Amino acid sequence: MRMRRSAGALILIIALIMAVPAIAEPLKDAKKAYDRGDYQTAVRLYKPLANEGDPEAQYALGYMYRTGKGVRKDHVKAHMWFNIAISQLSPLEYDRRKLVESNRDLVAVQMTPDQIAKAEKWAGEWKAKKEKQKQKPEERRTAR
Repeated sequence: MRMRRSAGALILIIALIMAVPAIAEPLKDAKKAYDRGDYQTAVRLYKPLANEGDPEAQYALGYMYRTGKGVRKDHVKAHMWFNIAISQLSPLEYDRRKLVESNRDLVAVQMTPDQIAKAEKWAGEWKAKKEKQKQKPEERRTAR
């Protein structure tokens, strides 16, 4: 009986160790797809990562919406994803923040004030949803 538990624990540990590299793989796969011009695949791979909070995937989606690669060009969605990516980056990541901010600003000059407001609203809703998901179940009950 002890032998089975030990074997089960060992299998679980090995599975967890092997899962760590798999988490990084979708981002690499998305970059490879983008680099070879397979933009639809890149979008398909970036979207779940962006929704999980990966700022690199969020920036990539913003860029793809800005340029119309793999998706229909959409400045509102581009601005939204750039804003979300900025909010996910640490102030210490100065160069990355500046890159994302400059892309957001390039999109903003092509947008109306109403479009910018819509993008900012969507980004705020995304952030609020993520914060709510982070709360513990008992915190969610008391927030109602």
